[in-house]
Amino acid sequence: MIVLKTTQEKVLSVLQSVSGIVERRHTLPILANVLIRKTDGVLQFTTSDLEIQIRTSAELGGDNGNFTTTIGARKLIDILRTMPSDQTVALESSQNKIILKGGKSKFTLQTLPAEDFPLVQEAPGFGPKFSVPQKTLKDLLGQVAFAMAVHDIRYYLNGILFVAEGKQLSLVATDGHRLAFASVTLETEVPRQEVILPRKTVIEMQRLLSDAEGTIEMQFASNQARFDFGGMEFVTKLVEGKFPDYNRVIPKNHKNSVTLGRQALLATLQRTAILTSDKFKGVRLNLDPGSLRVASNNAEQEEAIDELDIDYGGDSIEIGFNVTYLIDALSNMSQEMVKLELSDGNSSALFTIPENNTFKYVVMPMRI
Repeated sequence: MIVLKTTQEKVLSVLQSVSGIVERRHTLPILANVLIRKTDGVLQFTTSDLEIQIRTSAELGGDNGNFTTTIGARKLIDILRTMPSDQTVALESSQNKIILKGGKSKFTLQTLPAEDFPLVQEAPGFGPKFSVPQKTLKDLLGQVAFAMAVHDIRYYLNGILFVAEGKQLSLVATDGHRLAFASVTLETEVPRQEVILPRKTVIEMQRLLSDAEGTIEMQFASNQARFDFGGMEFVTKLVEGKFPDYNRVIPKNHKNSVTLGRQALLATLQRTAILTSDKFKGVRLNLDPGSLRVASNNAEQEEAIDELDIDYGGDSIEIGFNVTYLIDALSNMSQEMVKLELSDGNSSALFTIPENNTFKYVVMPMRI
């Protein structure tokens, strides 16, 4: 049976959309495969790592009829990548093997039985569906994802908190040293739901979400989240655990604030970061009426000093930060201006966007 027959570009695009979660080596060999199921001319591709399952459908030619198998996802992608994008390729089934043909090339690939493929059991009790534009969610993830923890023993920090309540969707990430918060208004009201999406899910979503037109539908259950967008169906397990109360972490009523050009501040920090020590990424900020001075030094006794003229008339403050934490936040914002609020040299600082309460970034000071 000819399972599919179309251009390399079309097959590769579909396979790449579902294969981001596939590991080359897995304790369960079948999880390195993609499940291909053909029903009445429509092909369905499914991948899973037991935590996340991604599925998409496409019409890619070939014979009509029903067929199902699993085949090594990365191997298939690697072979297709070596072929021209406009070349016609075909997958044919033959006695528990799949033959991939393109031009004068022919590859015979081993398959594993489709019935052995472990599909994720979908939770029975999903909450109400709600949707936002894909680009909106992609931007929200970009504004907070950098603040997620990596391999923290407090496993609930290795992901992003989604809070949907009323007409607001908020995303929060923290690694214990900094916290990023971003929110957006929903078109419909939803009851309060709070879930933590795992780090791997977040990274995969960022890869798949598009800037183009189109919405993403979301549904949350107690142990699962489901997303539908662009012909994709994405189901993921959630991180269990209690996320810290982020409202308590975000400082209120700082008495000193200054509004700065984001790009100018970012450039200053990137310059001074060059002379921080690798292990100790500290920079000193001296805030005085009319000027912001940024300084760093390292073990070789080298020093960098940079200064910005600012419109500020508050207290003189000296405060130290891990410069990476500041650069991360400013690099992931797109606005021209950023507002910095401080109370003194020992309290956490708050970065916001002037006249806009949809983004907040809290960073703890460090002793220098």
